[in-house]
Amino acid sequence: MNFQLENKNVYASDAGQGIDQNKETIVFLHGSGLSHIVWSLTEQFFSNNNFNVLSIDLPGHGNSDGPCLDSIEKIADWLEQVFNKLNLNNLILIGHSQGCLEILEYAHKYKNRLKKLVFIGGSNKMPVHPDLIDLAKNGDSDAVKLMMKWGYEGSKRFIGGNPVEKIIQSPRDIRDILAVDLVACNNYKNGSDAAKLIEFPSMFIFGSLDKMVNLEAGKKFSSLINNSSTHIIEGCGHMIMIEKAFEMRDKVLEFLKK
Repeated sequence: MNFQLENKNVYASDAGQGIDQNKETIVFLHGSGLSHIVWSLTEQFFSNNNFNVLSIDLPGHGNSDGPCLDSIEKIADWLEQVFNKLNLNNLILIGHSQGCLEILEYAHKYKNRLKKLVFIGGSNKMPVHPDLIDLAKNGDSDAVKLMMKWGYEGSKRFIGGNPVEKIIQSPRDIRDILAVDLVACNNYKNGSDAAKLIEFPSMFIFGSLDKMVNLEAGKKFSSLINNSSTHIIEGCGHMIMIEKAFEMRDKVLEFLKK
């Protein structure tokens, strides 16, 4: 699906089904430097289970026009513009990593559109190591290698190579997209306060081997939100929707059908 917002093109993958106002809508929010592609093993599954699905490319990412938005707060405001444009309500937001921060801020500002929330490999705060930020700002490919070392368990198992490296391909991608996202994550400070005010049914999914958001940090995050449940996927790192897509989507579907 392509549409325009403030004279800029926005892309959201909808599994080729469009929006049926009689169905609940799941919105997938990707992590830093990534795009809708990371949800390719997930969106068709939920479309087949009678949900509308929208895997949104944030500004400057994937097929959406830039520039990138440089704060979580600005992204939350932009998402509200998108949902207003598409006349979407009773939303289920599913976010990965940076996408979890976006859910927190969006829920804090615009809770009237929401129904349920799913946080995947996220926390209420996501400080980024200064070395990683510096590498990314310089367009250095070592930034992507560091991300994979810290967050991606068993990437060599994937036929055709690491899908993250296929999304973040060039020094420009690293400098103008990934670096902007990492700084936005590092600067976001409202997560704890926002989490404590969430009243929607919420689910948390963590990878047992995730070094970016370790289980201790994840459990502290989940404890801030009432009416929540947690599922830990064994043998999994940070890229849960790629590493363990089948287990993740089955658990999310179970939660959504309660």
